[in-house]
Amino acid sequence: MKKRLLINGEWVEAKNYETLYSPYNGEPIAEIPVATVEEVNQAIEAAYQARGIMAKMPAHQRARILEKLALLLEQRADEAAQIIALEAAKPITTAKGEVARTVQTYKFAAEEAKRIHGETLPLDAAPGGEGRVAYTVREPVGVVGAITPFNFPMNLVAHKVGPAIASGNTIVLKPATQTPLSSFFIAELLQEAGLPAGALNVVTGSGSVAGERIVTDHRVQVITFTGSPTVGIGIRNKAGLKRVTLELGSNSAVIVDKGVNIDKIISRCVTGAFAFQGQVCISLQRVYVHEEAYDEFVEKFVEATNKLQIGDPLNPATDLSALISPKDVKRSLDWIEEAKQQGAKVAAGGTVEGNILRPTVLLDVDPTLKVSCQEVFALIVLINKIKTIDEAIELVNDSRYGLQAGIYTENIHVALDAAEKLHVGGVMINDIPTFRVDHMPYGGVKESGFGREGLKYAIEEMTELKLVVFNRN
Repeated sequence: MKKRLLINGEWVEAKNYETLYSPYNGEPIAEIPVATVEEVNQAIEAAYQARGIMAKMPAHQRARILEKLALLLEQRADEAAQIIALEAAKPITTAKGEVARTVQTYKFAAEEAKRIHGETLPLDAAPGGEGRVAYTVREPVGVVGAITPFNFPMNLVAHKVGPAIASGNTIVLKPATQTPLSSFFIAELLQEAGLPAGALNVVTGSGSVAGERIVTDHRVQVITFTGSPTVGIGIRNKAGLKRVTLELGSNSAVIVDKGVNIDKIISRCVTGAFAFQGQVCISLQRVYVHEEAYDEFVEKFVEATNKLQIGDPLNPATDLSALISPKDVKRSLDWIEEAKQQGAKVAAGGTVEGNILRPTVLLDVDPTLKVSCQEVFALIVLINKIKTIDEAIELVNDSRYGLQAGIYTENIHVALDAAEKLHVGGVMINDIPTFRVDHMPYGGVKESGFGREGLKYAIEEMTELKLVVFNRN
């Protein structure tokens, strides 16, 4: 299967190609274009020329295109899930969940397209403002450059493409090199849904060519990126005066207070730690359990972990499959070995079967080790004992990251205290940090990035606020 670049509404044969391989079994999947600087320039120019068409398109028409896209995706949900499972090694059941969320994301985008509005301002509140009427409007910025990761190749694309279309912008999309097929699929559906030529352009290839060009080109007004802090910081440094939204990494934690019903939360915590092989920005990586509940929690967590089924992502019975690349398997093993050498105990997993790392539970982990202070993005979770909630909050906050955190407690005062003191973008009370629904504001602090996604909030990032003042004097 040979794919093409989408430029100005046409599927264009690229000059260069490379083979895309399955992360699970290493078999070839497709031939993927590797865009040159010239081809990326053509895509940017197409988006730039189409920006006027999208800006003038009425809100109801933008909404209708997104509604049609959601309908088409819902009708072809099984096909979409197969694509995700194949290119990302995401277990098919999990992939179906991602497709369902993607449908919802585009539906939310369609709704928000009709709710972009400003406000009136009482200028006579200030001396000299008498006799004037003022209001604000939100206008599209023009061209949005979207760079997306491999882990949610359909829904995280939706979180960039959806609000860009809803707000009347055009897009140049560069999906992750391992998972471009999902983006090509969505682009085909958007063409069928009636999106004008040039409004969405898809270029695949290396970040050093395609990504670099998108970030530095003066015609691109907004960069929205999800990925690693290292790349995100580089983008911010190169973007100049462009608006930049960065959704970066994390080592998300949950605190478990004494008195919590452990049986009630174990399944949720195991899912949060290991869903899609732990390759989730808000995957549960660190667990801090009160000493009165620690032994019970560890025993039941390890028991549930050992029941997870690993194997072929296309098998509906599979819970976990391969990490995205062999180098990630090696890195994970190196980090586990470092933890063992520094006194951590391996309570489960820690070994590899083929391309699959068995889900790994580490105990008594020093907070300075990589598995604690860096983003694991793999099937590794640590569980440490704490004496007080304040101690746990300090451990959670002692991090470069601050995306989301969770706390389980039966004490309302403890919950409110944690909500105030945890230095993160989102605090989940009586839930794991992995909770997300697609219309909520989502984003972090520190090296977890800045700006917010969630359709309404992303639209604010992709529009300019204009003030209009009438002098009636």
